[in-house]
Amino acid sequence: MLRRRACARPLRLEDRLIRRNRRADGGAAAVEAALIICFLVLPLTFGIIGYGYMLSFRQAISQAASEAARAAAVEISATDGPAKEAMARTMINEAVASYGVSCGAVLNCEVDPAAECGTGTCAEVTVSYPYRDHSLLPSLPGMGIIYPKSLSYSASVRAD
Repeated sequence: MLRRRACARPLRLEDRLIRRNRRADGGAAAVEAALIICFLVLPLTFGIIGYGYMLSFRQAISQAASEAARAAAVEISATDGPAKEAMARTMINEAVASYGVSCGAVLNCEVDPAAECGTGTCAEVTVSYPYRDHSLLPSLPGMGIIYPKSLSYSASVRAD
């Protein structure tokens, strides 16, 4: 025998429609969350990672130019220009090796081991890289516009 609750009352039509609409809204919230993640969160995350990697590479190029200029100016065993230039290029290649680039077709390395600077001789090094055309990370469409066209650093060290 079935017992009926004393406080139970039959659902009105309005109550049934409200319950039905509550169930239908759960799927819409999931679709909205998926769209927000797909079109807002992921591009922002990849943009932050890509821009951070570019800044890290920019710092490596700056450090490479400084180390190469110092190596060309201080290289005691080499008194001729080509040996100093080779030493400077070696230092640049070592500094940016972790990024998979080296002096050559894409990474432009200019070394002048006997530049004039005031009263003495200076070693000048310029390192440049066309980053927008040769990004180190794959980028999403439209992300290339936030990257600089090229990264270029120069360093000069006086040899006394």
